[in-house]
Amino acid sequence: MSPGSAPSHPGCKNDTVTTSATDLSDTLPDGLSPAVVTVTGPDRPGVSAAFFHVLSTYGVQLLDIEQSLFRGGLSLAAFIGCSADDVPALTAALTDALDPHGVRVDLHLDEHPAATRPRSTHAVVVLGNPVTAEHISRIGRTLADHGANIDTIRGVADYPVTGLELKIRVANPAPGGGVALRKDLAALAHEIAVDIAVERAGLARRSKRLICFDVDSTLVQGEVIEMLAAHAGREKEVAEVTERAMRGELDFAQSLHERVRALEGLDVSVIREVAADVKLTPGARTTIRTLKRLGYRCGVVSGGFIQVIEPLARELDLDFARANTLEIADGKLTGRVIGPVIDREAKAESLKEFAWSNGIKLHQTVAVGDGANDIAMLSTAGLGIAFNAKPALREVADASVTHPFLDEVLFILGVSRDEIEEADREDGTYRRVPRGEFPHG
Repeated sequence: MSPGSAPSHPGCKNDTVTTSATDLSDTLPDGLSPAVVTVTGPDRPGVSAAFFHVLSTYGVQLLDIEQSLFRGGLSLAAFIGCSADDVPALTAALTDALDPHGVRVDLHLDEHPAATRPRSTHAVVVLGNPVTAEHISRIGRTLADHGANIDTIRGVADYPVTGLELKIRVANPAPGGGVALRKDLAALAHEIAVDIAVERAGLARRSKRLICFDVDSTLVQGEVIEMLAAHAGREKEVAEVTERAMRGELDFAQSLHERVRALEGLDVSVIREVAADVKLTPGARTTIRTLKRLGYRCGVVSGGFIQVIEPLARELDLDFARANTLEIADGKLTGRVIGPVIDREAKAESLKEFAWSNGIKLHQTVAVGDGANDIAMLSTAGLGIAFNAKPALREVADASVTHPFLDEVLFILGVSRDEIEEADREDGTYRRVPRGEFPHG
């Protein structure tokens, strides 16, 4: 959750969690005691091989292990079973074998072993430009105030914003017990000017399979109807109506008809001109390309116009697209739309339909939008993300981002910049836009 308030729709399902873990030391045979061994130092070839070779000579049983690399540094930790009598000799053997590699060894018996590797209940993604130590300190204090523990922290992005993912554990909250934490993190995000998204961890987070984007001011920059109205010399009055509708002050269908009337008499060629001038939101191509690599069904549902959106949908290889249809007669816009209006409820129903037709459950869906007419769609989706949104939408969203980069959606879903760029390099699509060319806002 980012600037805004706690969610009031089914996203609150994220806050009912249970934890369980097994004490792995219970699996040790007689004669072996639990111990912890850690190896730290520069990452060099042969360290892991030497480490396991020494353990094997002492008949060590592996219970749990984790190895990570960071900026050329190695951290290797293992929870083992070994003979207590062997600890001094095993420590000396490990030291002798690994000292030439420039790494340090620590081994000690775990006299009061706790349940190992407890399950993280939530993932907290922090996005900012920049993210500072003070930001993480404040977030850590807020988590501690709610009895939440940080299990792991990893970097998920260094471009176009800095992104960190914290896996946290909230100990058996009552149903809805996480709402207070989410609300306080939302308030903190607004105070310190970073985005903080909270999502349930585990399989539920990785089960998403369908994503539905709004178009205007989400997948693309600006409002298409205002671009059309500019050709009629009525951009200002149409923009004012659009703003009121996005804030939720006007019924969307009513506002749509009012704005479309301003387009009466425009030549149909204007649609092609506007479609050619539409600019994608930074990160849109990367986001769609990456999600499709991951097997997502990707599409758009828009209160805009299908004549403009269809060429974009083909270009991005979207799986579905739904929008309003402008009426055309004798090569001119009539100032009317034909067929059902794609309004707030129609967006939500479209999401349900697309999920059902693809055999995907609603909890496996994601919706991204910016205005009040996206409220029902974001509330219906398993994960609703408000993108540079109006307050009315942020109030009900599971997460909200305030930077103008659509790839932040990927970071919220747990996809790292390294993973994105590795795949891009493999198929020749890798590029980074210089920071000086980033849009402002």
